[in-house]
Amino acid sequence: MFDTATKPAPLVEAKGLSRNFPSRQGILGRSRDVWAVRDVSLTLAPGETVGVVGESGCGKSTLGRMMMGLDRPTEGSVSFDGRDLSGLSAAEKRRLSRRMQMVFQDPFGSLDPRRTIGTQITDGLRIHRLVPAGEVEAELHRLLDLVGLPREAAARRPHAFSGGQRQRIAVARALSTRPDFIVADEPVSALDVSIQAQVVNLLMDLRDELDLAMLFISHDLHVVRHLCTRIVVMYLGRIVEEGPADQVFASPAHPYTRALLTATPSMKPRTQGGAPRILPGELPSPANPPSGCPFRTRCPLAEDACAEAVPAARAMGPNWTASCIKAAPEVLS
Repeated sequence: MFDTATKPAPLVEAKGLSRNFPSRQGILGRSRDVWAVRDVSLTLAPGETVGVVGESGCGKSTLGRMMMGLDRPTEGSVSFDGRDLSGLSAAEKRRLSRRMQMVFQDPFGSLDPRRTIGTQITDGLRIHRLVPAGEVEAELHRLLDLVGLPREAAARRPHAFSGGQRQRIAVARALSTRPDFIVADEPVSALDVSIQAQVVNLLMDLRDELDLAMLFISHDLHVVRHLCTRIVVMYLGRIVEEGPADQVFASPAHPYTRALLTATPSMKPRTQGGAPRILPGELPSPANPPSGCPFRTRCPLAEDACAEAVPAARAMGPNWTASCIKAAPEVLS
């Protein structure tokens, strides 16, 4: 289990990541850059699970794909184990891909319906030649045992399994290459609530047993709180708060983080002072973001100074920052 009191050398490090996409708007088809991610820096240490949260369209998945090397950043860099991904040859990237795997949101679309799950799980073993040919079946059985599936499941095709079982298959396939780093992009959002807990507990057990670094992307704050050691809150492509999960959840420092947390359904009754903070208006378009602080058009604390410049990250505590000129930890009721 990762210890937040220590700062081991990062396994994955993103520096100043930005990603834009050209977009045509209006009847004249005028081209305009849409920035999905803006100036994001982030590290993950071995064994650490970092949760990335925010509203749909805030850039979470684009960030995850860049940190996996699947999308090339427009600006900035990603390094894995000290090696800059942008400077690697195709052969080097292929070799490094063994250590970096992704679990996608849709367990139905991420598996080939025409092939047995045994062949799909063992693809990585064969491509990277991780075990001798005579030991592939034994390794397949070990992986199925690891994710709690019966060994006879190897001969079936994906349609024979439930959504939760398919996501377990996807996890087994990701683990087949013995990775050090996994990006899990909304891996439980397509599942029933009762199945979500099983998959999340599986990911926790595997993380602790295998010392995996994991970037866990989700809009479900309950899941993130249960699983992650550190939390990153994104708004309109930027990180607005980052820190140890227990501290951020207990006393968020950014008004957007507070709004997200108080809007999350809770089994506990709220006091009058802890009433949900409903965000006014819509999420601004990434093609036409507000000047200054990206959150100012919906922020209850906004003032004229917020329109002048994007606020710098301010220290709220050890390894804890918030990007707001009025940032201050506030205990939630």
